[in-house]
Amino acid sequence: MQYVSTRGAAPVLGFADVVLEGLAEDGGLYVPQSWPTLNKDRPRAYAELAASVMQPFVEPDFSADTLLSLCQQAYSTFGQPQVVPLVEIEPNHYLLELFHGPTLAFKDVALQLLGLFFDNILSSRSERITIVAATSGDTGSAAIDGVSKCKNVDMVILYPNGRVSDVQRRQMTTVQSPNVHAIAIDGTFDDCQDLVKAMFNDTAFRNTHRLAAVNSINWSRVMAQIVYYVSASDHFTTPIDVTVPTGNFGNVLSGWIAKQMGTPLRHLVVASNSNDILTRFFENQTMTVSGVTPSLSPSMDIQVSSNFERLLFEMNDRDGSATAQQLQRFRESGTFAVEPNQYAQWIAPNFRAGRCDDAQTLDTIRDIYATSGTLIDPHTAVGVHVARQHMKPDIPMVTLATAHPAKFPDAVEQATGIRPGLPEHLVDLFERPEHTQLLPLDLGTVQKFVNSVAH
Repeated sequence: MQYVSTRGAAPVLGFADVVLEGLAEDGGLYVPQSWPTLNKDRPRAYAELAASVMQPFVEPDFSADTLLSLCQQAYSTFGQPQVVPLVEIEPNHYLLELFHGPTLAFKDVALQLLGLFFDNILSSRSERITIVAATSGDTGSAAIDGVSKCKNVDMVILYPNGRVSDVQRRQMTTVQSPNVHAIAIDGTFDDCQDLVKAMFNDTAFRNTHRLAAVNSINWSRVMAQIVYYVSASDHFTTPIDVTVPTGNFGNVLSGWIAKQMGTPLRHLVVASNSNDILTRFFENQTMTVSGVTPSLSPSMDIQVSSNFERLLFEMNDRDGSATAQQLQRFRESGTFAVEPNQYAQWIAPNFRAGRCDDAQTLDTIRDIYATSGTLIDPHTAVGVHVARQHMKPDIPMVTLATAHPAKFPDAVEQATGIRPGLPEHLVDLFERPEHTQLLPLDLGTVQKFVNSVAH
């Protein structure tokens, strides 16, 4: 398998190089040259299924035996034997619980594996990298847990000051590993992401520090998430709809890829909070940036959805130059539209969308607890609220439960009167000392910090 950039001007790479590269040299995102087809006879056990689904993407850099071993190692860290159990919350409506990993969020599904990929590749090459990443809350803690034990990695995680939950922040700032640095930025998640992209686009800086990415700009993140769509669909004998609470589009893009590979998915329903740039796009074919509004579901408080670029590349018939020009116009004007024929071919058959404000989020948390006894976090509640708008009686609906309710206890308690407790391995989280630093929204200052900690 070879990989090409969505902007058409970067070298074609194999899987291992794509893992280390993250963002392509031309500022684009790597995608496979073609989409493989799923095997009809698939294992049901999650680690074995994961190895089977991902094998075409990693050849020849990882053998089948090596990939299986890494998958078994990654998913042994999850608190449920099924890894991503499916739970019915109301008739024909199911939650796919993606939060049983070490940091209680769906990001663990990919990042437990990505840490092992990094370790394997870097050890075999005797190389060292510096990871710089932006997080709206969950990526940072999941990356730190998955990668902090890697011997050949320094890591700097940027998070928006005051815009993540206390649990999310402490999962990043209480880690004692000397190679890990969690930095609060005086800005939004989009600001943090812009800093990361600027560092990657500074070729001299990037090469000096061997920058690598753990955000979903790194193809392996998207690849690993394909698996749980396949796993969910394998529980049913008919096609299913899947609702995805999303801000950065990476999670729902994985579902679209799963569909291209032959997974029987009917519609992918994009669920937005009040920061609804994606929902507005699916309604009127125009993507227009507006200000970020803080919400009860902070991991979705995003306006620039980086992974949409991968779908846009497909919509442009994989014309990297056209994609780059479109994105440049978007960056300059804050808006772009797709052609009616593109919308009819790529969007209408595959996607639906909806939004959920904070009041509706609390109502949904309260209602699901009252009717099923299940506590859900505010991001999952956004998904459930939107899923209910799109359910059909004869089509199973699966909503992705993206975070454990204990990661957002204030919202859950506000809705239900119950404050969910942390699992045993995190029960002392609020007693651990924090290590963080507040930096201004200034590229030079952040680069100076990275210079000071990278080996």
